[in-house]
Amino acid sequence: MQKVGILGSGIVGKTLAPGFKSHGYEVRIGSRTPDKLTEFGKAQQIVTGTFAEVAGWAELAVLCVAGSGAVSALELAQAANLRGKLVIDTTNPIAAAPPVDGVVQFFTGPNTSLLEQLQAKFPEIRFVKAFSSVGNARMVNPHFSSGTPTMFYCGNDAAAKGTVATILEQFGWEPADMGTAVAARAIEPLCQLWCIPGFRQNIWTHAFRVLWS
Repeated sequence: MQKVGILGSGIVGKTLAPGFKSHGYEVRIGSRTPDKLTEFGKAQQIVTGTFAEVAGWAELAVLCVAGSGAVSALELAQAANLRGKLVIDTTNPIAAAPPVDGVVQFFTGPNTSLLEQLQAKFPEIRFVKAFSSVGNARMVNPHFSSGTPTMFYCGNDAAAKGTVATILEQFGWEPADMGTAVAARAIEPLCQLWCIPGFRQNIWTHAFRVLWS
């Protein structure tokens, strides 16, 4: 049983924490303000703590904070606690500005990505981007009548990506390896595409699927 530390007390963290637990992982969840998680922890029977406490305990971590707070969250978790560990990066670089005709704005440009920035700042962490191109309602055990949805992932460490591929399959996804961290330049904007039906038509339960020949 792997020890999974969820870093983030928002809806994504509160979705993935019981999701990992339901698939047999030992889970803890951390927050900048752990008191916010008291009721959730009791209800889900999941231990709560600070980012640093959870990161130090975990064998692998899942970063589930707003993209704008990703660096500070990892700094609070302390790089030494995550050295050599896999960190699944679910974040997207969404700016504070409102969407334009349904298209959320990013604080990154087209030739960089938040994942690349995190990997450069914390080189001893084995980051893999995943769970960033779908809403929380479909992250765990998604069911679609048209078939198994595709989850794109990428990262520089082959072994870390192999672990993520296994997790994605356990969670009901078809994993699609897009290569190194540079591929996050293409994966992260899928968040923008995914959000358009939500903002324009209030449809938030869809997912992407690749049809392979």
